[in-house]
Amino acid sequence: QVQLVESGGGLVQAGGSLRLSCAASGSAFSIYAMAWFRQAPGKQRELVADITSGGLTNYVDSVKGRFTIARDNAKKMLYLQMNNLKPEDTAVYYCNVVRISRFAWGPGTQVTVSS
Repeated sequence: QVQLVESGGGLVQAGGSLRLSCAASGSAFSIYAMAWFRQAPGKQRELVADITSGGLTNYVDSVKGRFTIARDNAKKMLYLQMNNLKPEDTAVYYCNVVRISRFAWGPGTQVTVSS
């Protein structure tokens, strides 16, 4: 089992940047494809970016060119660099494995983008 704790969210104006971090416990972090998800009020949770154990990345169209996902397997950390933020990026952001059988969700980190 892996425990996940997200951090780095905050309030930012449109066009600004934030860097989210996800700290993972457990020795098997490096073998998992990991992802960042977000859930806006009244909406379903969606996957926005994922990264394989080897570092291959994939992004949902709405964040391509603005968000960058990265990982440090030695530190058991997952990151999401978010640039040129838009009000529609406002959500609680979570990290978890890509596979359907996910670990328990962490508390998430709130990102609020003002216009």
